[in-house]
Amino acid sequence: MFKLSSLLFKSKSKSKNALTIIRTFNNLQPCNASTHANSRVPISRNFCTAPERDSIEYDVVIVGAGPAGLSAAIRLKQLCRENDTDLSVCVLEKGSEVGAHILSGNVFEPRALDELLPQWKQQEAPISTPVSSDKFWFLTKNRAISLPSPFDNKGNYVISLSQLVRWMGAKAEELGVEIYPGFAASEILYDSDNKVIGIGTNDMGISKDGSKKETFQRGVEVKGQITLLSEGCRGSLSEQIMKKYNLREKGGAEHQTYALGIKEVWEIDEEKHQPGAVLHTLGWPLDHKTYGGSFLYHMKDRQISLGLVVALNYQNPFMNPYEEFQKFKHHPAIKPFLEGGTVIQYGARTLNEGGFQSVPYPVFPGGAIVGCSAGFLNVPKIKGTHTAMKSGMLAAEAAFGVFNEGLDMNTYWDALRNSWIWEELYKSRNYRPAFKYGLIPGLALSGLEHYILKGRHPITLKHGKPDHEATNAAELHSPIHYPKPDGVFSFDVPTSLHRFCNINSLLLLNVEN
Repeated sequence: MFKLSSLLFKSKSKSKNALTIIRTFNNLQPCNASTHANSRVPISRNFCTAPERDSIEYDVVIVGAGPAGLSAAIRLKQLCRENDTDLSVCVLEKGSEVGAHILSGNVFEPRALDELLPQWKQQEAPISTPVSSDKFWFLTKNRAISLPSPFDNKGNYVISLSQLVRWMGAKAEELGVEIYPGFAASEILYDSDNKVIGIGTNDMGISKDGSKKETFQRGVEVKGQITLLSEGCRGSLSEQIMKKYNLREKGGAEHQTYALGIKEVWEIDEEKHQPGAVLHTLGWPLDHKTYGGSFLYHMKDRQISLGLVVALNYQNPFMNPYEEFQKFKHHPAIKPFLEGGTVIQYGARTLNEGGFQSVPYPVFPGGAIVGCSAGFLNVPKIKGTHTAMKSGMLAAEAAFGVFNEGLDMNTYWDALRNSWIWEELYKSRNYRPAFKYGLIPGLALSGLEHYILKGRHPITLKHGKPDHEATNAAELHSPIHYPKPDGVFSFDVPTSLHRFCNINSLLLLNVEN
């Protein structure tokens, strides 16, 4: 558990009896009914039999301090200033600090940021490395074949996304947004009419067997008239909401399809560093039936971000995405970048790749889903930050309309379909499903769509079967024998996990200091 002397929840809501809750990690008291009666120490949802939890009320509660959630918070406060009114806005973030769960390395399209904070350059946003070159390779086991790049990264930047969201968090707080890191939203709160009225935070101090430790604290109810879910890809609460209110069926959406991205950040030799250089690849080490590819971005300060993205509808159950990434780093066209370098970060995350066909109806009674929780990634661009930010802004504008214009959150859905998000996703809708036929047919179909038809094909392709149904039985495939990691370019899982934990420990120290 990270160590904070105290963390203050302070509501600026206009509602009466707003609570001020202080969670102190250095001197926690055991939870029982008698102590709770005269104390504001929270008690457990799942295991404590004490009375009701403490609660706090806001006008808008946002779950997740990523690009979408922070954009929503900033836009809400901007609208308040523009209209000489005020709304209390709270952002809950499960990471130890804003940006803690976002790994560095991103080719950033500033379109949404230009709309949200037009003066970002003058306000010293951590965006300083413009894309200087853009290459696209097809890899065989020993060769790299240069192909025309389908990407248009002119005007984009190679950034650390974690640094950007930390900067956005500071901007949100300057506007009066209250951000509370270290608090995971673990359940949805409903009223008697089945309307969402907020979230419950996670319990603390529970042992492996489910019993309460002496340091046990119950979660807190954070209530809002509107709740925005910006949890990222396959957020647990967002998935519950989609199922409860049948949002996929309501939006006419197909199932979502996913990929796993595995990434490392290296510090490399100065003479090999090319600030702003961007490289994407297809092909090896993946077979021709598996969709995926790699990336290598040159950031500032002699750092590069490289990784492998593997679609989770792969057929061979013996295929290990982590091991495929370790193989990738030994390719003769990639290895020279890493020679003499040092790994400084490791991480992995899932990606929504369903695109246009898989976007659910994003509005539910009492709130809305924004960002990657809804699935706005533009697959051929390999970008979702700008669309996530824009979705948060549109949801904020809809929420403001609820409070000040007598509208409802359904205007968010209308605004989405009339925005450049929808235009982008529609034009790129056939790219990902084209690869269900294999790598070569997928390249041919996506090339036709991109270069000739330019997204205007009259037919919308459907995705194949859900990812979990695409994996074959083991007896249909031979085991894959991966080479032993050398500890220089490739590493075993415990080493990478240790590196991941060390990075997060440093982030926690930054919080304390």
